[in-house]
Amino acid sequence: MIHDASTRARAFNPKKATFALLGALAAGALLALSGCSKSDADTTTQRAQSLKPVAGGTLTWGVTTEPACFDPHRASQQNAFWVIRNYIDSLISKKTDGTYAPWLAKSWTVADDGKSYTFNLRDDVHFTDGTPFDANAVKANFDYILKNVSTTSASASLLVHFDHVEVVSPYVARLVMKQPDSTTLESLSSVKLGFISPKALAENKDLCGGGPGVVGTGPFVFSAYQRGQSATFTRNADYKWAPGNAQHQGTAWLEHVTYRFLPEAAVRTGALSSGQVDLIEGVQPTDAAVFDKVDGFQYLTGPSATTSFTLNINYTVPPASDVNVRRALRDGFDLDAIVKSVYLGTVQRAWSNIGPDNPDYNADLKQSWGNDVKQANRLLDEAGWTTRDSEGFRTKDGKRLSIEVGYPQPYVRDSRDVLIRAIQSALRQNIGLDLGLRITTAGDFANQKATGNWTIYPNTDNPSDVAMELWDMLGDQGFLYNAIKTPDQSIVDTINRARLLPVSDERRKLLAFAQKRAVDEAFIVPLFAPAYHLAAKSTVHGVGFEPQLDGPASAYEIWVDRQGG
Repeated sequence: MIHDASTRARAFNPKKATFALLGALAAGALLALSGCSKSDADTTTQRAQSLKPVAGGTLTWGVTTEPACFDPHRASQQNAFWVIRNYIDSLISKKTDGTYAPWLAKSWTVADDGKSYTFNLRDDVHFTDGTPFDANAVKANFDYILKNVSTTSASASLLVHFDHVEVVSPYVARLVMKQPDSTTLESLSSVKLGFISPKALAENKDLCGGGPGVVGTGPFVFSAYQRGQSATFTRNADYKWAPGNAQHQGTAWLEHVTYRFLPEAAVRTGALSSGQVDLIEGVQPTDAAVFDKVDGFQYLTGPSATTSFTLNINYTVPPASDVNVRRALRDGFDLDAIVKSVYLGTVQRAWSNIGPDNPDYNADLKQSWGNDVKQANRLLDEAGWTTRDSEGFRTKDGKRLSIEVGYPQPYVRDSRDVLIRAIQSALRQNIGLDLGLRITTAGDFANQKATGNWTIYPNTDNPSDVAMELWDMLGDQGFLYNAIKTPDQSIVDTINRARLLPVSDERRKLLAFAQKRAVDEAFIVPLFAPAYHLAAKSTVHGVGFEPQLDGPASAYEIWVDRQGG
């Protein structure tokens, strides 16, 4: 979905502007139906719009992965964020057009120099433990994040240019910056910077562990958790502070929503087909036909505006410190054919690590790299990898040409490990490169990242602002490279410059250059543009996608037609 840049510029321009509380309710979550013709989609939309939401009922949602952590400040798992969103609210909400709507803050101003943001908070919000949400709660959460950077790195990375919170008055909080940052509003709309009760922050040492101890202001209360099985949320009866772009105000429609952890695709499909669950995500390409255009079901696909699933290569660690080796890895297989084989045409092959629906995606990268096996072999010959061992792998000075992909188990989903194994096989056959795949723990990867001793990290990231995404994955203080002593100065300087600028042609050119350099130097190998594939009973309505996450929204807008639709 391409957004008007002039509209988006208003969200980032560091000039004073006041954003008043919206009086009218705007259309909120983005809902796209995949596999339907335009007329089919229109008919389905019209039918859904003719039904009036009804309160009550329960929903069971089958999901692919169990959150490794339920604390929004510590979580780094994309599939955790939209579960967490059920009980965590933010200061502002990102809209589908790239601008922002009020949420816990009813209005805000940005200083002329871009170095402070003043938020006028709602005065009727409280956490579900009774603690008021006020300027002190804002300060307590941001102080907590910065005090515990060793474990809150995912959220702390969004505050790299933030200095401190000033409590101007009980319901006015001023965020003071070290320097201007055009990604600030994007960060503040993120669930990672959402709010936990200061009382819970002070008393609960294991917020990652989930359950009733994790207290937010959201439309649901975290009421029960069975590790390895399910998490259940109960409607917050006091909720009346939905974001300005929500489709309704007041409490959630559902009384309860339960997320069941069903890692096996066949189990999820069977559970929905048999009525054990009402909604599933992670529908596999081979199972789409079970639900798409089938009576009693619906098949839904989200956008691809944030990032691509990408192999991030640590270009400072041998043998990937040699650009010839990295480019050979990038071009030594037919990515189009492999993606089509694994995903059966349900996703697009990627050209950048930025999603193709993003307005700052560099479309000039298309057809500019990949699938040049002859050139890949020539590059490895030039790099001195000219001999072979008994298994056919290239060697130099008695050492095999081997690079390992370390993939944390909690993040493995959507047949992404299958895709990597297919690439692994092609590289072995085509150019004699040994691409290892090791399924690690989240803790193992955290230790590697902390020392800069990782090799290839496969992932998607969730910021939809391109400067923030590039900084997170390639910047010198971002998620991946903050422990690397010698990152590429050209790409670091470009990204840092872009973060200082409002949306403009100059910023857009810098972002395009950074995307191009990342691919040209093979710091990254983008693989495919992911989108969430969901299926549900036809009686389930209001399923949507949060623009800031590019993933499913919370269950706030969902309702169930208990009369059969």
